[in-house]
Parts: sequence; structure tokens; C-alpha cells
Amino acid sequence: MKTTCLIIDDEPLAIDVIRSYIEQINDIEVVNSFSNAIDGLNFLKDNEVDLIFLDINMPLLDGLSFIKSLQNPPLIIITTAHSEFAVEAYELDLLDYLVKPISLPRFLKAVNKVFKIKNSQNSPSKLINERPYLFVKIDKKKMKKIYLDEILVIESLKDYLKITTVSNRYIIHQTLSSFTDLLPSKNFIRIHRSYTIAIDKIDTIEGNSVEIAGIRYIIGRTYIDDVKSSILKS
Repeated sequence: MKTTCLIIDDEPLAIDVIRSYIEQINDIEVVNSFSNAIDGLNFLKDNEVDLIFLDINMPLLDGLSFIKSLQNPPLIIITTAHSEFAVEAYELDLLDYLVKPISLPRFLKAVNKVFKIKNSQNSPSKLINERPYLFVKIDKKKMKKIYLDEILVIESLKDYLKITTVSNRYIIHQTLSSFTDLLPSKNFIRIHRSYTIAIDKIDTIEGNSVEIAGIRYIIGRTYIDDVKSSILKS
């Protein structure tokens, strides 16, 4: 089932940018957009959405006051040109705070948080059919859904990553630290400044290395104690 979202922003160009990003992701759709928060409030009286992309500086009613007026707010991602409201916004338990101009990788990171939350809210029976996944940008226009249970190894290639799955390899423009932060720590662990691995895909552990799918990966000296305790505990 697709994630439904609402865009509230007084800048038409900002709405167009968010729409263009969402059009590249299969599992999310825009149900409506408004140039002011009052129209957004009226829409929410009779309609429900999973997520709101919300500007702060708007006429009639600002974004933070809009949030405070909601009794049961959905997930909210702030999209603003002003960074100075970040502390106040996070105190309202918002999902993310994006500062314009918003890049696609940063937007994707925020949306992946939404998918992660929705997956965690599913019952065990639903999770059989709705496996946890992430969307990654594999070229200028294409987003690829990667199921977490298919990932073997993520390797850092300076400013890029190579994601090796059970059936394919993908090169994306992202840092290893930021990508690892998106993964559940009970299933994935960083073993080296260049590698994050899936714990359940480890075939053998020998000395300061692990073997996955016939390939041996060295565990960094600063990681070895945490890695071995996590692996043996799991």
C-alpha cells in the first residue's frame, strides 16, 4: 500500500521540486498540495494522509502553528529555507527537517525514514508480504528498491558505495556512514572504515576477518571487539 502525502508550501517551485522527487519513488504518492496551511487544515478535516511535507514561513498560518493545531498529526517533514527553526521543530517530534534547496539524496534519506517507520508498525503477518526495504538512486533518473534481507555487503568507494546483494551490485553516491545509519543495527554492522555487512550473511569468522559469499573481509582493528561481541551475541 502506497504512502500518501500532502505538500503545504507557499512557493509553487518548491511544490514542483517535491512532486518531481516523489514521482521517482514507486511507493509514495501526493494526494494534494496547498499554498497555505489553512487550506491544508480544511483538507485534513475530511481526509487522512501518512505524511506531510510542510513549509514554515507561510501567510495566514505558519507551519509550526499549523502543527500545534493538529490533534493527531501524521508524520511531518519540514521543508524550509530557514535553519533557525530546527530546534523548535524537533521539539514537536517531527520526522525530519530539510533546508532548501533540497537535494534528492537528502530528500531520499528523509523518505526512507518514513518507510522504516511504516515497516516497523506492520504486524508480523503483514511483514511476510511487506519486507523492509530502502530506495536508492542508481542513476540520474532511476530509483531502485532494495530489500534489506538481500543485502550482503556495502563497500565504500570514496564518495560512492557499492551495494552487493544476493543477485546484483549497485553503485550509488552516498557515504558509508550515512547509509549505515539507515540500516537496523541488529541486522547490519560496520566492520571497517570501508565495509558494512549483513550479520546473518556471515559464513565464517576467522581471526580478524569474516567470509560472506566466498569473499573474505578484514575487520578493522578499532572495530574488532564490537564486531565479535555483536556477531556472537546475535
